[in-house]
Amino acid sequence: MKLATLKNGTRDGKLVVVSRDLTRFTDASFLVSTLQAALDDWKRISPHLAAMAESLEAGAVPASRFHEHDAHSPLPRAYQWADGSAYVNHVELVRKARGADMPESFWTDPLIYQGGSDAFLAPRDPVVAADEAWGVDMEGEVAVIVDDVAIGASVDEARDAIRLVMLVNDVSLRGLIPAELAKGFGFYQSKPASAFSPVAVTPDELGDAWDGGKVSLPLCVDLNGKPFGRANAGVDMTFDFPQLIAHAAKTRALGAGTIIGSGTVSNKLGGGPGKPVSEGGAGYSCIAELRMLETIAGGTATTPFMRFGDTVRIEMKDKAGHSIFGAIEQTVQRREG
Repeated sequence: MKLATLKNGTRDGKLVVVSRDLTRFTDASFLVSTLQAALDDWKRISPHLAAMAESLEAGAVPASRFHEHDAHSPLPRAYQWADGSAYVNHVELVRKARGADMPESFWTDPLIYQGGSDAFLAPRDPVVAADEAWGVDMEGEVAVIVDDVAIGASVDEARDAIRLVMLVNDVSLRGLIPAELAKGFGFYQSKPASAFSPVAVTPDELGDAWDGGKVSLPLCVDLNGKPFGRANAGVDMTFDFPQLIAHAAKTRALGAGTIIGSGTVSNKLGGGPGKPVSEGGAGYSCIAELRMLETIAGGTATTPFMRFGDTVRIEMKDKAGHSIFGAIEQTVQRREG
């Protein structure tokens, strides 16, 4: 089934069930008001939501037109948002960009950081910044929402806790990252609010593209209407979601509704860095990777980070070309005042 949260003037919106083709929805808020409330009682609530989804497909329940612009992120706020960096190719490239070596342990021990989760951006909200020099960059990712995960959970237990899958734009301010990390205390100002896809889906909606740990489909990232990235989310993922979840739960339990991100989807090409889409490659899910490759090739980066007025679109389509999660589409906007 596919679930969304529609804006209704409250912080947490209202829960709706969305048709597979993303054209219609039926109101589920009479059953459970929000997605977080559903996750808190998933064992009891999810069969009722699944029945509503089947009835929606059959035309047996009241339905209204689904407009992605009316959707908030599926969880407008969450108890926890922890983002991994499962594509080590990406880590290696962005560390090179700031002159930092990559320890060998990064290939065996996942990276993860805890992001701000008190207020996510809606999938069509602007990305607001005060200065282009902050280096606004998109990061196209996949994320899962989990049920309760016990401290010290095994990889198999972590796999069983995955409830929903969605897409992410994990916005990064590249110009602020080096000085912030140099303090030795992690990201904060350089990681503003993230945005998630209009719809979150149960793993069964992905068919054979889901193997229990990763999604083997291209992540479509367009910049100003042109293809920028088509990296396959199932390729070069060093750590799958069960591994990331188990890593996050090593020393703490995870509450229902915790979001775990994959990190920027990144593919190599023949064992080396990827090539732009325009040159037949899989492209990139963030600008930082392209800038690093430009630096390797010519000594300097020539592609700017996002400027005011630039628009990024992030979407994933099934093998028939149909959008699965709807699209994140955001324009960079100057912060006034």
